[in-house]
Amino acid sequence: QVQLVESGGGLVQAGGSLRLSCAASGRTFSNDVMGWFRQGPEKERVFVAAVSMSVSNTHYADSVKGRFTISKDNAKNTLYLQMNNLKPEDSAVYYCAARPGTDIALLGTMYNYWGQGTQVTVSS
Repeated sequence: QVQLVESGGGLVQAGGSLRLSCAASGRTFSNDVMGWFRQGPEKERVFVAAVSMSVSNTHYADSVKGRFTISKDNAKNTLYLQMNNLKPEDSAVYYCAARPGTDIALLGTMYNYWGQGTQVTVSS
């Protein structure tokens, strides 16, 4: 059974930092794309960042460039998202996702596996 389990969310003040983790089990994602999406209250789920696990290509949403960093540990089958200089508009449930292959996709429908999400709340 494939599982993606996110952790690391919480409440932080604006300007603060959080590090999200996504632990994968049930299969190896070393040849896949793994990414982060987020969904704010009454909003659609949107792309945040992704990495091609085998070739280490990365892509970020414009709204998080320069503040968020996606990274991976293939040996641990784990994905990370370092979030710095957080803003209230970053508040959302953050989801880990994975899709086969090396091409990064921005649409959530292109991802086969999803975690349950972790809440990030940034206070002003």
